[in-house]
Amino acid sequence: MASQSRRGGLSLPDRRGSSKQEPNILAKINNSQIVSKGKQAACDTVFVAKKLLKSTGKAAWIAGTTFLILAVPLIIEMDREQQFNELELQQQSLLGAPPVAPTPPK
Repeated sequence: MASQSRRGGLSLPDRRGSSKQEPNILAKINNSQIVSKGKQAACDTVFVAKKLLKSTGKAAWIAGTTFLILAVPLIIEMDREQQFNELELQQQSLLGAPPVAPTPPK
């Protein structure tokens, strides 16, 4: 008798998540066509947003480096020219020459 397995008199109910039960309302909603189309639309939106951000970043990099290479040296040179013109006017006024109006840039 010791070799027989013991069995209790109580039987436990089946678990809630067992495959015998029909799917609950949440599972039905999750598997519906509308939800799957919504998920697909969200994934497509994220994909497009990532591509847009990536291309915008590349365009910003190109614009920034172009500005640094072309515009900054031009700005520096224009500033030097302005300082040189002001220095010439100051020297002329110290030497007693009549002040000459600066010529407008072309």
